[in-house]
Parts: sequence; structure tokens; C-alpha cells
Amino acid sequence: TQNTVAGLVELGRKIMVVGCDPKAASTRLLLGGLSQKSVLDTLREEGEDVELEDIRKGGYGGTWRVESGGPEPGVGCAGRGVITAINFCEEEGDLHRRSRLRFLRRSQRRGLRRLR
Repeated sequence: TQNTVAGLVELGRKIMVVGCDPKAASTRLLLGGLSQKSVLDTLREEGEDVELEDIRKGGYGGTWRVESGGPEPGVGCAGRGVITAINFCEEEGDLHRRSRLRFLRRSQRRGLRRLR
């Protein structure tokens, strides 16, 4: 994923990566190897009074990264973190109507594939 993002940045695209890995590994390389606190962890620790800058971090080539995180072990499903992260960014004005969203998923056989 990080190599695809880096390539798109080199083509002049504005990219925001919403990671859905509970260990926050999907955005780590874009931050130079450092990890980032997830949206769900931030909301659990700080409550509802969270600003966009608290969860969105700048990275390689002007990319933005948000780590969704996951629910506490044994509670809920991992999809909840992704939904929470995207909804938070929409509410804070980070996703605009003119934004084109592309959802990518990893496939072991063919690398990254675009979801429709």
C-alpha cells in the first residue's frame, strides 16, 4: 500500500490513507517508521472532544494518515474502527464532496485491487 501511495504522490495526487490495521502498521512507513495512535484509542482516552489534528498526521510527500484502530479485544468488529475514522473525517470537514475516494484492498494473488 505504501509504495502505491508513494507512486500516486509522485504523480501529483493528494492522498489520505485510512489504515485499518489494529497494530497501525499500514501507515507506519509513510511516517518514517513511527507509529500513530488510532482514532478509536484517541476517542477512548480523550472522549468526544477530539480535534482533527489529534488523529490525522502528515507524512511522506504531503500525504495524510489516519489509523482507525479496532475495538477492545473481544468487543465488536474491526469494521467499526474504519467507519468511525471515515465518519470523523467527514464531520471535521476533511473529506469534501469533490473528493474522489478509491478503496483498495490487498489480494495475495494480484497485489492491490481497486474496490468499486
